[in-house]
Amino acid sequence: MTREEKLEIIESLTEKLKENPYFYVTDASGFTVAQVNAFRRTCFEKGVEYKVYKNTLIKKALENLGGDYTEFSKVALKGFSGIIFTKESGKLPANILLDFRKKMGKKETRPVFKGASIDSDVFLGEDQLEFLSNIKSKQELLGELIGLLQSPMKNLVSALQSGQNTLAGLVKTLSEKE
Repeated sequence: MTREEKLEIIESLTEKLKENPYFYVTDASGFTVAQVNAFRRTCFEKGVEYKVYKNTLIKKALENLGGDYTEFSKVALKGFSGIIFTKESGKLPANILLDFRKKMGKKETRPVFKGASIDSDVFLGEDQLEFLSNIKSKQELLGELIGLLQSPMKNLVSALQSGQNTLAGLVKTLSEKE
């Protein structure tokens, strides 16, 4: 691979990392070609992209992002590295990894989770995968917040409706509540 080709790959990878606020790094060493293709197919069906890159190219692309990825590079970028990119949800790749492992068999632990960056927060190590699969997305958290904010208004509206929309009925309803 020529220097120009490497620079081109680093630039395109840097753009992908900027476009996708959520990415996971996995180690799929020991996979057969059929298993890698099955994992890529699973990722494609779920709407995420999985690509394999050289660790040095990933390191250079992470340096171009401007954040502090030194610990991430030291821990996660060893061996055979593939990256799962997604724009949708930080927990989607974790769920894909866990589901794929279940489909492959109980003893299967591949692809191995090495690390993830979720909105510039870094998670390292296989023990973080279960945690990441349970975190709520930004949309889910906003939905819960809106529900909490709407709750007092719903209570007032239901109190007004139960009192037959009259002031006397409202006073009666509120006085009956404890």
